[in-house]
Amino acid sequence: MLAIALLASDSDTIRRQWQFSRQATIRIGRAPDNDIELPDALEVSRDHLELRPQQSSPENQRWHLTSRGANGTFLNGKLVTQGFVGDRDLLQLAQNGPRLRLALLADDPEAGTAIQPADCTHTGNVPGTLFCIYCGAPLVKQAQFVRDYQILRPLGQGGMGTTYLAWERQSRRTLVLKEMNADMARIAKARELFEREARVLRSLTHPGIPQYYDFFVANDKKYLAMELVAGENLALRIREKGPVAPAQAVAWMRQVCDILAYLHRLEPPLVHRDVKPANLMHRQRDGQIVLLDFGAVKEIGTPPGTRIGAEGYSAPEQERGKPLPQSDLFAVGATLVFLVSGAEPEQFYDRAQGEFRLDASRVPALTPALATVVNRVCAPQVGDRHATASELAQALAAADG
Repeated sequence: MLAIALLASDSDTIRRQWQFSRQATIRIGRAPDNDIELPDALEVSRDHLELRPQQSSPENQRWHLTSRGANGTFLNGKLVTQGFVGDRDLLQLAQNGPRLRLALLADDPEAGTAIQPADCTHTGNVPGTLFCIYCGAPLVKQAQFVRDYQILRPLGQGGMGTTYLAWERQSRRTLVLKEMNADMARIAKARELFEREARVLRSLTHPGIPQYYDFFVANDKKYLAMELVAGENLALRIREKGPVAPAQAVAWMRQVCDILAYLHRLEPPLVHRDVKPANLMHRQRDGQIVLLDFGAVKEIGTPPGTRIGAEGYSAPEQERGKPLPQSDLFAVGATLVFLVSGAEPEQFYDRAQGEFRLDASRVPALTPALATVVNRVCAPQVGDRHATASELAQALAAADG
């Protein structure tokens, strides 16, 4: 396993870390499809360098470096175009570019997680580092434990619960631990939604859905442990970096369609009910879009329930508490509008033909062909939309081609 730490420009403080295991090639550069994307480093080329594993055993790791950067790559201060890198080596992309510290970790081929040496003293980690760059164990000295889970830091807080970055001692993996808020635990509907999310995740297997790990009650609080998805939230990405090209938005939405096709084909079919940019993650490791937050998921065939959905992304029938698979497709169209415009989709709604509907022709970035697809999938009447997620994916591909 290779750990790569991005250092601060003026010190050895670690700004961000990545770990790679059993990967054919690690690509580093400014392009968004790199394994390590450095979008703000203008001196770095789009495809600056590659690292390929050269090893016969976990104890004999070496990585071969190939530099393609126009401004050069420096290994421990020396300009190189090719060579081998190893433990504690320092890479600098361009003369005054970003610095990357490397660390080789032992890797368990069965569990796929770092093995902590019994004698690891964590020596050599710089201040601010969350995990030891040698053994992968957390460096938090004072931490709260919930059963076997060590709470490292909060990730976010919402009306339903608080999510934490956590470390499970037995499996030695980093994960997300979701704790239900105490005040919500007194509300029957809130308990139902929280428990439903755990039950649904446990039954699902798809690369675009976080993996379920555990559900339990401790100290009269409910907890859900699930896979940590390392990457960028699409809502934050667009707000921080601006809109993306239609081709990129289409590629992402086709991945979402694949996830929805899987959910809608289940028996009984599942409707997510909360597809929106904030619930979509662009996973750094493989570029896969991951759909989050299954607390609102609903089985088709169950009685109408509480209205759940985000303004501008929620289909009319969902607003009435009667969601259908096509309701999720409606949200895909609205999400695509946000990705290419940077504006919330309700800004493009108009009253036409006696109905309040999204007018994608007003979105400057969309071609007429893509606007036609979005207008159809966001039609107020269910029967006017694409029938399935697979049909919508094909329509997006044809319009983008």
